[in-house]
Amino acid sequence: MTLANLLLAVHLLSAVVWVGGMAFALLVLRPSLHVLAAPDRLALHVEVFRRFFKIVWHAMPLLVLSGDAMVFAIFGGFRGVGWPVHAMHLTGAIMSVIFIYIFFRPWFAMLRATKARDQGAALLALGQIRQLISLNLALGVLTLLFAALA
Repeated sequence: MTLANLLLAVHLLSAVVWVGGMAFALLVLRPSLHVLAAPDRLALHVEVFRRFFKIVWHAMPLLVLSGDAMVFAIFGGFRGVGWPVHAMHLTGAIMSVIFIYIFFRPWFAMLRATKARDQGAALLALGQIRQLISLNLALGVLTLLFAALA
């Protein structure tokens, strides 16, 4: 296996984990939660996000680092790649910033509200997380379309 193959494998696996996890959360898990009472849904969201965010904290840096490594080690820098790679880099950076915001703002707010047993505030934070994950999922799909063009 060459360095290029290894970097591409890490890059693709990281993207699948991150984007696939968001798709699962929004398209499968969330619509299935109606069978639980509201406090149980909230508790399940806390546990799901706790695990998923730990995974994203690993996948996101691996995705960014493997992408940059491919650009510089294989293509000699950004001058050696086409516009789809530039677009992937931009959307990936935006997705990373959004994730970091989700983690430190609404996620921490949700944890504080849950600990204080403030269901209203926790649900408000959950709504913000859902909206931002929806945005990140859309950006992730757009990034995958750029990848197909690259």
